[in-house]
Amino acid sequence: MTGIFAREQRGSLVAVVMILAGLLTFSFITTGNAGDFSITLLSGLLRGMLLFLVASGLSIVFGLMDVLNFAQGGYFMIGAYVGYELHHAPGLIAAIPDGNLRFLFAVLVATVLGAFLGVILERFLLRPLYSRPIFQLVTTFGVSIIFVEVVRYIWGVSPRSWSIDFGFNEGVFRLFGQQFSVYRIFVIAVGFVLIFTIALLLQRTRIGIIIRAGVQDSQMVEALGINVRLVFTGVFTLGCAVASLGGVVAAPFLGASTGLATEFLLGAIAAVVLGGLGSYEGTAVAAIMVGLTQAVIAKFTTQYLNQPVWESLSPMVLLAAVLLLRPSGLFGRE
Repeated sequence: MTGIFAREQRGSLVAVVMILAGLLTFSFITTGNAGDFSITLLSGLLRGMLLFLVASGLSIVFGLMDVLNFAQGGYFMIGAYVGYELHHAPGLIAAIPDGNLRFLFAVLVATVLGAFLGVILERFLLRPLYSRPIFQLVTTFGVSIIFVEVVRYIWGVSPRSWSIDFGFNEGVFRLFGQQFSVYRIFVIAVGFVLIFTIALLLQRTRIGIIIRAGVQDSQMVEALGINVRLVFTGVFTLGCAVASLGGVVAAPFLGASTGLATEFLLGAIAAVVLGGLGSYEGTAVAAIMVGLTQAVIAKFTTQYLNQPVWESLSPMVLLAAVLLLRPSGLFGRE
């Protein structure tokens, strides 16, 4: 991972390692045994990966296009609902009886739908507002509200719990005497794969060079015969598709509810700012930090304080503490 970061940011990696080591040490002391510690660790990594799937789109779009997409949580919610509906639809169950294949089909459809809605949002609503950032915020926030109301109209206000298991979701393994779902490891693995895949796409491929060059000097890139607006549309679409992918992947254990539109958005924004606005790699590291922080605080408050509110406040507390020492974020630039 260190090879992806700029040389002047290596000091921030040391700070990240120290924070993570402190969190894990505190968690181990609090839990008191390896079994509870492993539960907290996997729970934190799972939360971090889910935050990353929302925050990555925010970071990519803001870092390359200076657009803060508040509708990102709405794409996550839509992915969860579409994934739930496709996996539980009687007609589709009859057509694709294998639950694993049906889930993969749901993942594909939800991701494509998120990409399509991303194209619509960028092309018809955001493109005329690139020079008006306040209007961008209002527009994307309004789109998020529209997504919630459309979902309520189609599926109602009652949350949907995942009730039809499939083979991959039923697998379990044991670690330090504790039983864990294989599917949760799958979600963590998906998050790490996306972290490195998108980072390599932006840093090591021709399309990544075009994107970064378009950000620096769009007129020069257009003079070379490259449609910069089309490239930016692709970037925005990628961010929305990743969020929808995250929603459908999370649905088997989170279910589907309109609360998903905001549940992960606040933590995702904290991760984007904590990692450094515009730093994709910083966002990935910060999402893991926020997830582990929430898991550790949740365990501590459950055992000793009986005040669950601290779990939801922990991302903001961590963000404030880091920004006091480094106002640009862990990997951001002045």
